[in-house]
Amino acid sequence: MRLHIHKKAFRAFGISESFIKGLSDKSILAGVVLRSDGIIDGFAFSRATLGGMDATEKIIGMYKALKRDDINVLMLNGCVISWYNVIDLSRIYEEVSLPLICVTYEESPGLEKYFMELFPEDYEKRIEIYRKNGPRTTVKLHTGFKVYIRFYGMDIEAAKAVLDKFTLHGAVPEPLRIARLLARGIMKTLYKQE
Repeated sequence: MRLHIHKKAFRAFGISESFIKGLSDKSILAGVVLRSDGIIDGFAFSRATLGGMDATEKIIGMYKALKRDDINVLMLNGCVISWYNVIDLSRIYEEVSLPLICVTYEESPGLEKYFMELFPEDYEKRIEIYRKNGPRTTVKLHTGFKVYIRFYGMDIEAAKAVLDKFTLHGAVPEPLRIARLLARGIMKTLYKQE
């Protein structure tokens, strides 16, 4: 798939989450459509179950709810969210038919032991999806920061070009940074501790 990342109106749909364990059994998912010229062009929201296995469906639902055909790339802030809710990246890629980049920010030895420890009833399914997502590739951004990515529907050069285009400073691409701020703001408002 050819990505025209130099178009002014190249759009990324970035999804991030926020949750406060103990206050709710749901996390807030926020999605932001951001053009590469910095203009915010849409939002979508959902909730995923902490420790559940519904994040994949929720993300697909968020994209479909937008009812748009002008989004060029999907960005996710991690593939294990909402307290070990594992996202099936290849299923999302197939169902939304968009190039996808999943970004994480730290090295990790893996999560299999936590799945086994915390979810004895379905850890095999979690591990299966987690492994199917494949290994991460280290990318050094133009800002000098390193990120660890999984990507679908593009080569590593295109993935790096997309990340560089949307990362203004630090390591977090703007669609994901804004989505995370939105998710946190909604979570704090909904579950304000008096």
